[in-house]
Order: sequence, then C-alpha cells, then structure tokens
Amino acid sequence: MSDKKNSRWKILTEQLRNKYRLVILNDDSFAEKFSLKLSPLGLIILFSSITIVMTTFVISIISFTTLKEYIPGYGNVNDRKDIVTLSLKVDSLENTLSSREWYINNLLNVFSGKTEAKPQKPVKDATGKYAKIDVQASVQDLKLRNEIETNQLTSTSDKVSSNKLNSLSNYFFFCPIKGMITNSYNISEDHFGIDVASKENELIKSTLDGTVISAEYTSNDGYTIQIQHGNDLISIYKHCSALTKKTGDFIKAGEPIAIVGNTGELSSGPHLHFEIWYNGFSINPQNYVVF
Repeated sequence: MSDKKNSRWKILTEQLRNKYRLVILNDDSFAEKFSLKLSPLGLIILFSSITIVMTTFVISIISFTTLKEYIPGYGNVNDRKDIVTLSLKVDSLENTLSSREWYINNLLNVFSGKTEAKPQKPVKDATGKYAKIDVQASVQDLKLRNEIETNQLTSTSDKVSSNKLNSLSNYFFFCPIKGMITNSYNISEDHFGIDVASKENELIKSTLDGTVISAEYTSNDGYTIQIQHGNDLISIYKHCSALTKKTGDFIKAGEPIAIVGNTGELSSGPHLHFEIWYNGFSINPQNYVVF
C-alpha cells in the first residue's frame, strides 16, 4: 500500500516538473516570435508569488491611506475623535446635573423642615452562627500592643538615631516668635510641641527655609500652617489668627508666615503652638530653638 502511494506521489511530482514550451508564431509566415519554457510547478510558484505581493500591496494601501474611510462600517478618524469628545462632555454634564439635583433637593428639604432619618442600628445576630468565633486578643497581639503603647510614652527623640539628631545641630533654627513658654513638650500627654504665649497680632516667622505644604483652618487647631524643610524636617504653627502664605509658597527662614491668634477650640488665649517633626517623629523644639 505504501509503495502505491509513493508511486502516485512520484508520478505527480514528475508531472509538475515536466517542461513545456510556450511558442508564439506569426500566423502568416509561421515565424517564431516568442517562446517560453514553463513547468506546472513554476506556474504555481509564479501565481502564488504574484498573489502574495498583490495582497500585501492592497492591504498596505488600505491601512496607510485614506482609502480605509470608504470601507463600510469603518468611518472617519475625525468622526471618532468627535464622538469621544462628545461622550466625555455628556458624561461631565450628567455629573453636573446630578450634583445640582442633589443640591436642590437638599435645599428643598431644609426649607420644608425635613431632616435626615437616623441610620438604622445594626441588628444583633440571633442565629448563633458567629457565637463560637474567638474575638479575644492573642498573646502575641497583646505583647505587640504593649510594646507600641510603651514606645509611645517614651521620648520620640530616642527613636531617632543619635547621629541623625546630631546632624540637626548644624541647622540654625530661627525663632518663630519671642514669648513665654506656657506649655512644654510632653509626648505622654500627646502634646507634641510647645505653647508660646505672645501679644496678639504678633508676626510668626518661619524657622527654616522650606515650602508650605498645608495652610488651612481646622475646628481644633484654628488657622494652621505646615512647612516642609530639607532633611525630612517639618515645622507646624497652630492657632494663628490669619495666614500670610498659601500652599506651595517657598519660604525663607525668618520670613513672616502668619499672625498670632486665639483660633481653634483647643486654644485658651493668644499664643503659638509650635511643633518640629523629623523623619516622621516629633522632637522637642526647645532643644534646637532659643525662645
């Protein structure tokens, strides 16, 4: 059976390789005008090559020219851009309309005396499905909590290496304001800075060169300004009556940045609450600034 298949394949290959001659003769004189030696295999290769070249040429023309716009369903490139732009605008308008609708509904509720209902209290699980879950802290968890609470009561200056703290002695800290220290640095009482009592409307100055990273008002601290300095240092000034700088401003050492005040719920008189943070830890300003 295999010999029969081999013989058929041999016959086919021989027929494809047989040479034929195409001759063009003059019909009157029978003179030969043109002749070409051909084989079936050569014709197959020739037509295949022509087909590949023409296909590549047509695809290239359609892909890299404007002819593709004439293909049904493809559309114009500019039309696609316009559609995307319009869809973004419609989305923005939808968000704006929903915000205005929410605002108007709130105004109507206020004018009509309606108030929001109290949120529903969580329902206690009565199925007992979670009764066997142990919610008690493990020994390792209790040990970790104890270490963290103990570390919070120690001076944060001890958490920073002595070499880094010694490098701060090379800085000249400008005194932000002259006055009497009424409350010292005490981390055990969550007092991460010092309170300096001074005259009202006294100018507060930046202790170092830096950039304002926050200038805002909070209910507890009043007008507060934070400045980012070099070497991972941040200074914070709280309870101001007004701020003379805004976020993003570059400040030189000794430049006025705010005015002493008595703003915020935690303030009990005209003073400045001043903090210095280094590498994420608070440090005692009195160790570096002479007040």
